[in-house]
Amino acid sequence: MPGQPWPLGATPDGGGVNFAVYSSAAEGIDLCLFDGRGRETARLALPCRTDLVWHGYVPGLKPGQRYGLRARGPWQPADGPRFNPARLLIDPWARALDRPVRGHTRQLAYDSRAKAAKGPDPDLVIDPRDSATQMPKSLVVDDAFDWGGDAPPHTPWRDTVFYEVHVKGFTHTHPDVPEESRGRYLGLAAPAVLAHLKRLGVTAVELLPVQAFVDDDRLVHMGLANYWGYNSIAFFAPEPRYAQHDAVREFKTMVRALHAEGIEVILDVVYNHTAEGNHLGPTLSLKGLDCAAYYRLSDEDRRFFVDFTGTGNTVNSNSPAALRLIMESLRYWVTEMHVDGFRFDLATTLGRGERDFDRYSSFFAILGQDPVLSRVKLIAEPWDVGDGGYQVGGFPTGWAEWNGRYRDCVRDFWRGEPGTLPEFARRLTGSSDCYDHSGRLATASVNLVTVHDGFTLRDLVSYNDKHNGANGEDNRDGESHNRSWNCGVEGETDDAEVNALRRRQMRNLLATLYVSLGVPLLLGGDEIGRTQRGNNNGYCQDSDISWYDWAQAGEWDGQAQFVARLAQLRREQPTLRRTRFFTGQADEAGRKDIAWYAPEGREMNEGDWADGERRAIAAVLSGAHTEPCDGQLEPESGDSVLLLFNAHHEPADFTLPGEGAWTSRIDTGADDGGSDGESVAAGSVLTLMPRSMRVMTQPIAPGPAAQPQEESDRGDDTHAPGP
Repeated sequence: MPGQPWPLGATPDGGGVNFAVYSSAAEGIDLCLFDGRGRETARLALPCRTDLVWHGYVPGLKPGQRYGLRARGPWQPADGPRFNPARLLIDPWARALDRPVRGHTRQLAYDSRAKAAKGPDPDLVIDPRDSATQMPKSLVVDDAFDWGGDAPPHTPWRDTVFYEVHVKGFTHTHPDVPEESRGRYLGLAAPAVLAHLKRLGVTAVELLPVQAFVDDDRLVHMGLANYWGYNSIAFFAPEPRYAQHDAVREFKTMVRALHAEGIEVILDVVYNHTAEGNHLGPTLSLKGLDCAAYYRLSDEDRRFFVDFTGTGNTVNSNSPAALRLIMESLRYWVTEMHVDGFRFDLATTLGRGERDFDRYSSFFAILGQDPVLSRVKLIAEPWDVGDGGYQVGGFPTGWAEWNGRYRDCVRDFWRGEPGTLPEFARRLTGSSDCYDHSGRLATASVNLVTVHDGFTLRDLVSYNDKHNGANGEDNRDGESHNRSWNCGVEGETDDAEVNALRRRQMRNLLATLYVSLGVPLLLGGDEIGRTQRGNNNGYCQDSDISWYDWAQAGEWDGQAQFVARLAQLRREQPTLRRTRFFTGQADEAGRKDIAWYAPEGREMNEGDWADGERRAIAAVLSGAHTEPCDGQLEPESGDSVLLLFNAHHEPADFTLPGEGAWTSRIDTGADDGGSDGESVAAGSVLTLMPRSMRVMTQPIAPGPAAQPQEESDRGDDTHAPGP
């Protein structure tokens, strides 16, 4: 039967299933049906083509039916087309796969055996052998699900705390998660896991990729896996390895449970490339259906792929076909799967025109006006490997960004790098130099110290060098410049003094993260001292290198309590959650929204900012300059906050500024992070131990008239403090 050209994919209606597949270049599309044992039971040519969409309706089929696609057309790699009907293809709009995708040489559309006989261009010789047994099958899915009144939390940006987490690694060894749910979607819905997230003050989990991905052939042969999942192949389908039985239903169950606790679900999505690699990579889906419509091909030789991503290919987000695929996938995850936003891997690539990044590209324009997608959280990883790829601060309004400049500067400051103080002040106060010029707010900066890519927090203070031998690449992979400091000993040690310093440095980095303007992102496991034993590129380590070690979580419970206290402090103090940038200007009562002080108690001057060896500083954030909360007309009430930083290897004496008394809230020099309640009078001298910081608060009180200063002594500009 002819069926309909829309919607794309497989759509059941109770009497059968409609299939619709886009291909502008195919001469025909065959629908292959399979039984539960993977045997092909029927091969049906889709009978109609409407507006470049092949479609047909098969009566009697039901949800759960396994199927795949074969595309007929020319084999002309030098011109772009790579049709090979011997290759079973995943439907790009498939809602589910029946098993994970593991790489196999049979998935190559060319004959890899031809290299020895035909010379250096094996990809020009078609392989007639069938690939069906080496391919997972697409599944027909019924979207019906009892959401039970589920509603998105809609947490305001200013109140958001992200927790970046791997679905499997988080619960794989958790003793309080039912064994059958460990390492799976349902594991994240377990009461013990939800309680842990709530305790930490997390408002959003940011899941490493859960769109179906591929363990490429190289890793399979090495006995490894694509653990992180940045190797997507099916943009609608949840990864089946994280499911017990039904990935779609179990993913929805997880989302419903997290929402019930007020926790949003953010997906780390990979639309910049696919697992099909370069011209020598496998043919799994898009490459075999319409290579030139979905990928950027070289203008000089269309046999080759443009590679802005470092993976071998680049999805052509300027192409109507690719753009439609991306947008419909995003809408599906929001409308059907109820997710609350997306973090876009290598987002610079998606915003490129012919070559250069363009913040006015079609991709951004469509997202910005879409009535569904413009209302969810959109977060960019603002870089790729192409020319001009580092675009921190370059994305349009409506977007937040992972702030790599924040990460690098905060690491440098606390490891004692000279000359970092002015930039540290800018990063602490929301990075106005990156975002204010385009009318964006401080919440455009997603502040991070550690993420999945790189050292964990514990390893950041324990290793100077990467130790990636387990990855099988002779330690060549991974970043070599980590801005880490091992505190004097490489790796694990029994030295009590070194270990005490390491824990203090971790508290410093965590406390800085939570008192900075912007949106904090905590790497999952940092609160329980997770270590990868110096491996800073665990992408292929589905092993105890990457899994959370819950057996030793008790030893690190003090750190988890410290994170919880930081989150509570941030919730209590609107001054730390303001969205507008500081000005440094005084109000009618003489109070500046921010004032910077040298340890001696005087305001910083230009000479202080220019002193590259200065590593101690204080800041007062006025509680009188908070702003209205969402939906309110009046500002939230809060305290003024005093921040004291000493990144020096020696103690530092601080004369506390202002009047009245300051109450200590956080002291990273104390093993427990300092107990609340210590009161210290303004004007008193407070000694901070080496490499430590304090957070103190004071109720708002009318301030004295501002004392005029010479212009040369101000040391601040309109937004970003510094010379």
